[in-house]
Amino acid sequence: MGTIKEKMDSLEAVILAGGFGTRLQHIVSDVPKPMAPMDEAGTPFLKYVLADLARQGIRRVILSTGYKSEVIEQYFGGSFQGMELVYSREDTPLGTGGAVKQALTLCTASDVFVLNGDTFFDVDLTAMCDFHHAQGADFTLAMKEMFNFDRYGALEVQDGRILAFQEKKPLRQGWINGGVYCLRRELLSGVKEQCFSLETDFMEKQTKQLKICGFPSDGYFIDIGIPEDYYRAQKEMKRK
Repeated sequence: MGTIKEKMDSLEAVILAGGFGTRLQHIVSDVPKPMAPMDEAGTPFLKYVLADLARQGIRRVILSTGYKSEVIEQYFGGSFQGMELVYSREDTPLGTGGAVKQALTLCTASDVFVLNGDTFFDVDLTAMCDFHHAQGADFTLAMKEMFNFDRYGALEVQDGRILAFQEKKPLRQGWINGGVYCLRRELLSGVKEQCFSLETDFMEKQTKQLKICGFPSDGYFIDIGIPEDYYRAQKEMKRK
């Protein structure tokens, strides 16, 4: 068994960067959602996500692209801050699950991080990796405690294990799925479907068959999926 640092040094990350951004279309219409500009210089949101991975020691990233994939490839090329960048292109929409399944075929590490390209969640990946192995989990998601919210579904958690994913409804307090995952590379290889949702078609249906765990994190969290949070991110990410 290697040390956690050795495991981290060998880990790879998949970033889901093929989003069209329907709710941002009237604001950001000519680029994939993760490439939404965060300042007057046009710095894309995705650059912050990649920089955080580089800071935490990730060495190789697979970018799952779809809509206007060439925009991402032309901007970042084959490397970023010492990380190798590899592209997994969706010729037709595959859903989040299908996109991850395809991207995982380009990975070599036994465990892989998966992140949403339109979300920044400041998770300690070393601690998350440690937790994932200590729990003997098949799939670990980073979860964020939220207050007075209705945009996200809450998680039902017991002793670190995810028992259920609840429907969206107004809540005073709850833990949500933060969109950062650690999973076994082969976990989706047995899924027959090519196009499916990682969240609703896989995670929500596998809580009894697989050990899906929740890693709590109080790090900074922002999801640019709606205009008001996109504008908030433009202000707050400048301090990152």
